Formats: sequence, C-alpha cells, structure tokens
Amino acid sequence: MTPNGHFTQEITPFAGRAIKTFKYADHVEEGSDKDIIIALKTAKKIYKSSFDYVHSYPHCWRTDNPVMYYARNSWFIKSPSYKKSMIDLNKTIHWQPQEIGTGRFGNWLEEVKDWSLSRDRYWGTPLPIWISEDKEDMFAVGSIEELSKGEYECPDGSIVPVPEAPLPLDLHRPFVDNVIFRKNGKVYRRTTEVIDVWFDSGCVPFAQFHYPFENVELFSSQFPADFISEGIDQTRGWFYTLHNIATALFDKPAFKNIIVNELVLDKNGLKMSKSRGNTVDPFQMMDLYGADAVRWYFMVNNPPWRPTLFNESDIAKTVIADFFRTLTNTYSFYALYANIDQIDGNEDIIPNNERPEIDKWIISRVHTVLRQYHQYMEAYDVFRACRIVQEFMINDVSNWYVRRNRRRFWKGEKDSDKLAAYQTLRDVTIHVLSMMAPAAPFLPEVLFKRLRVNSDVESIHMRLLSPGDLSLIDVDLERRMSLAQTIVFLARSLREKSKIKTRQPLRRILIPVISPQQRRDIQAVESIIKDEINIKEVEYVSEEAGVVKRSVKANFKALGKRFGKQTQIVATIISTLNEQQIKSLIQDQSLLISLDGNDQLINLDEVDVMTQDMEGWLVANEGSLTVALDTEIDESLKQEGIAREFVNRIQNLRKSIGLHVTDRVIVKFSASKEICDAIIKLSDYVCNEILCTSCEYVEHLSEDVHTLEIEQDIILVNITKFH
Repeated sequence: MTPNGHFTQEITPFAGRAIKTFKYADHVEEGSDKDIIIALKTAKKIYKSSFDYVHSYPHCWRTDNPVMYYARNSWFIKSPSYKKSMIDLNKTIHWQPQEIGTGRFGNWLEEVKDWSLSRDRYWGTPLPIWISEDKEDMFAVGSIEELSKGEYECPDGSIVPVPEAPLPLDLHRPFVDNVIFRKNGKVYRRTTEVIDVWFDSGCVPFAQFHYPFENVELFSSQFPADFISEGIDQTRGWFYTLHNIATALFDKPAFKNIIVNELVLDKNGLKMSKSRGNTVDPFQMMDLYGADAVRWYFMVNNPPWRPTLFNESDIAKTVIADFFRTLTNTYSFYALYANIDQIDGNEDIIPNNERPEIDKWIISRVHTVLRQYHQYMEAYDVFRACRIVQEFMINDVSNWYVRRNRRRFWKGEKDSDKLAAYQTLRDVTIHVLSMMAPAAPFLPEVLFKRLRVNSDVESIHMRLLSPGDLSLIDVDLERRMSLAQTIVFLARSLREKSKIKTRQPLRRILIPVISPQQRRDIQAVESIIKDEINIKEVEYVSEEAGVVKRSVKANFKALGKRFGKQTQIVATIISTLNEQQIKSLIQDQSLLISLDGNDQLINLDEVDVMTQDMEGWLVANEGSLTVALDTEIDESLKQEGIAREFVNRIQNLRKSIGLHVTDRVIVKFSASKEICDAIIKLSDYVCNEILCTSCEYVEHLSEDVHTLEIEQDIILVNITKFH
C-alpha cells in the first residue's frame, strides 16, 4: 500500500486503486471494497458477505475521510528512564481541579511510554540528527554555530562551507537537508524526519527567551511559570510535553499552578461542530452582549473544569439583567442623589465608628468578601471568586443595603448620616469594581472613572486590591444580619406560596429558637425583619414547646459521596429519626447514627428538613431556622395594604409623567368607599411617602385624569406639581 492510500503493483487486480472511498473538494475516488468482495466470492474464498454488520472505523476529523494506519520507523525519547522524577514533580504542582493532577494526568505518568518524537512530514522543525552514510554513527547538532561548521551541497553538485552557501542560513527544510558533515572519513546526512509539533510547544518555557544562548538570568527568574491554563484535552498534549521536557532538562516542573478547562458544548450538551450547525461565533456574541458579559458568563456559569453548556440567553439574563444591570442601577442611584446633593467624593470622611449599624454591616461584609475573594483567587478557584462578588452585589448591596437605605438618600437635610450613606455606598461599589476588573475589565473601568476623585489612581486596573481589613469585620453583626436575611427570605417565600403581596401587612411570624444566643441575635434585628416583611410582631417559642412538627429525609446527592452503595441503608435510618434526634441534628448541626455496628456522623447539610404547616399558619425552614407566618388578615391590616398599594401606584405615576424625585405634589382622587376609607385613614403615611402636600377625595374628576387599578378596583387620580 502506498502512503496516499492506494494499492501497489504487487496487488495486481487492484494496483493503483484506493483502499477506501476518499472524498476530495472536486471529486470522489471510489474505494476497492466492493470489488475485493466480488473477487473473493469468485475465488470461493469468502464465507459470508453482508452489509448489516456495523462497526466503528476512524475518520479524519477535518476531511471525514477514512484514516489509514501504518507501522513506521520512528525516533523516540526514552521517557520511562525519568518517570519517577516526573511523578514526584507532578505532586508539587497545584492542579485545579486536583483530581486531574492526581487522577488523569498522574495515571498517565504512571504508565508513561517512550515518546514517539519524529514525523514523516515536510513542514516543521527538522530533527537535528545527522547519520553517517554507513548507518554506523550519528550525532545531534545543537546550535547555529555547530550547523555553520558543516558543508552545503549546492544544486550544481559543488560543496561549500555553510557560511558560503548560495542561500541565507535557514534552520528549516530544504536548507538543512543539503547540509552534510565529514568526520573520521565518513559523510553524515540529516535524517529526513521533522519533530512532533508538541515538542515545540513543550519547549516554550526556554525557547521564548532563546535560552541557553542568551537571557539566562531572565529565564531563571521566569521558570517555572506561575500559572498556565488550557483544555482538558491537553492532559496528554501540552501539559505532558511541558512537564516531560522540563523534567528531563531541568529536573523541575514547567509550571506551579494550572487551571484545566473543560469543553464548551451547546445548550443541549452536544459537542459544537460546523456539520451539526451548532457552533457559536464568539465575536458575534461579544458584539451583541459586550466582551465583559461573555467573559463574566464563563467565570460564573460553572467551574471551568466542568463542561459548559453554552446558552446565549444565560448571558442576557444571569449576567446582564441580574448582575450588570444591578451594578449600573446602583451606580445610577448613587449618582442621581449625589448630583442633587452636590456630593463630589471630596467631603471629610465620616469615621466608621460614627456610622449607623447598617453601614458598619455592609462595610464588614465587603471586607469579608474581599478576604474570601483573595483566598479563592490564591487557590485558582476563579468560579467561586467571581460568584461571591456577583452574589454580594445583588443580595447584600442592592437588594438589602440600597433598598433599606433609600430614605437616607431621599431625605432633605444634608447631615452626617446622609453623607455616611454616600461614602459607604461609594466605597463598597469601588471594592466590587476592583474585584470584577480582572475578569471584566471594561465596565468597572467606565464606572470607576465616573466615581473617582483627584486623589484616586487613574484607572481601576492601577488600584491595589484590598486584602480585606480585619479591623472592619464584625463577625457577630454579620451573623445577626444573615439571620435577618434568611428569616426575610423564608417569610417572603411563604407570602408567595399564599399569594399575599409584601405590601399587605400581616400580624406576626413565629420563630422556634434553638438557643438563647439565636433568640438574642434575632431580637437585635427584629425591627429590620418587621420592616422587610411588613409584619407587626415577631413571637418566639422554644423548641421544647413542640409547636412546629419536623421530619427529615436523606439528601442522596450529598450522602452518596460518602456512603456509596450504603446510601440507601443510611437513608432508611434517617427516615426513622424521632423528634428528639431531629432536634439534636438541627441544634448540633450533626448526629451520630449506627451503621453496621459502627458510629457514623450525619451532617445537617446531608439531610433535607421538612416542616408541617399549622392551622392558620404557613411554615418554612432553612437549616436550623424555622419561620411560621400568620396569614390571617383583619380589616385594619387590609386597609394598610390598600394604602401601600396606592402609594406604589402614585410613585409609578410620578415617574411616568416626568416628575423629579424631589418634587412635591397635590393629589386628588376618586375611588370606591373601601379604597377611600383606607387612604383617608392613613393619609399621613400616604402624603409622607409620595411627597404630597395634600391628598383629597373628590367625587368627580374631569381634568388631567389618570386611571389606576388596585385589585381590579379603579381609582381616578389628578396629580399636579406643588409650587
């Protein structure tokens, strides 16, 4: 068989014919398969011929043509001779994820074979080995200086020293193929092969510096590399060639840290390919959503060492709508009121100990996040590092701090409390921008330039990232506020379950406390809880009261990692736990069970805790925290709810007709008796919320009437600016 896949003259009936069907750009060359079967049948040398036997056959991924395998002579690197060094040095590398280093890559090193170095191609780095014509001797050329000591065979047959060759010295074919050496009465010619291109890539650490011929000190300061990253398919490619060559030459690893990327698949989990039509143009995505959004999506969608199921809609929703818009809206909120109050960022700093507790909390949180961010980045866990920034900005800054402090920005007097709010929000936002900048460099730069003052550095990328100030972190305050946030989250979920809007006040929530400390923590943030979920009272009961009934079931995903085949047995044991055992599990965060005569510790996060609703109450829980919501609404609560809905509609109307946030107004309205009674009874609250000098019921409205709706009741409103 010839190297291009055709039978040689020895195969007389099929000489010159293709062994398989090959497809080319301009024609198809039919293979010999069918004719070979016919010939075998004619010669009665075939037992059975059938086309219903399907088996896999390798094809070229570029041309989709069948691949032919030849046994070839090759040059090898004797890698097994230094296998132990490669294994030992691999243990010094920080792999992310670790299991690739200890598993896939480590296993490959354990079974390492001789490295087939040569390739029968024209293009590539020539293998610099010259062999005597009698095949008895060989040597390697290691530099241009050594090559220049050879002789050059000219096209006319004459031989001249390499420096006098008619062509400029070139380290590639065909020049090096014409260089010969004479030693000890023998003529040496270069072997025809070129080197595997992966050898070239493995030489990057020193080849980029032209080491060892120059830059010796520079190379020494840059080797091993601090960090590399590539796809998981490079485990036996670039990662291996780097490691092999560095071990062989320097007895060092080529890199200290590595992030292994998995493949990017389509949203259905299929490998992208042009033939399937499911490829994505990255430049089109960046033109549509911006480079920052695409980059951030890959950081937070899932850890880079897991396959990414690329879904364009996730960029639009998770990154742009949920995160970037939250960030820009927070900035816009700050800028709007800072411009009104003529705040330019150069005001005297309000000391941290003179700021309200809510300011101290968000400052503590941002410095805690900074410390976590550094820990994750130092561990090369970019997924968790970016996720905590995104979650902090959405949950703590926007949904909690800004929303709870709007009145401090709205109020008229420009006092130290208001200034503290501006300074806190500005500082926290800049810290967020600093943590974002390495992954999303453009948006943070734009916002920072709008926030910076003359004493700041010119660019967010020139700003030193704070490691997190321990003196500003208040662990107890963060714990209390976290409790408040969890209680609020649970209560809101119960409102949604019962379809009761947050603007509708409710009488109370009931919390079974598991310890005196938990009770004190909740009492410290009770006013925040009541304000956030719009309730009148928080009531406490002890666990012993047995008001809330709980049960637990196994979290199979969490338990399976530890117990494997015994998971079902453990799940059965968990399902039989009594009330006292469940209480201990919740209170202590763990519980000892007996498994095959041995004690095993079950953790709270390995079970799902369920609570039963009580009559007239809805119940929810998270971890050790349980909240019961009283859903009964009396007439007084109903009127409050109507008043709050009215305020909401008027605020939206103010925006739609172009009123400024500080404009005071006069409101006239006409509505049903139920709605009128509620608005009139709570007129002080209504007027204060909508900046209204008067809110008057009028039986008939005729001019500039706006129609509003509350629970299918129509309200007619006239609103004018107060002068």
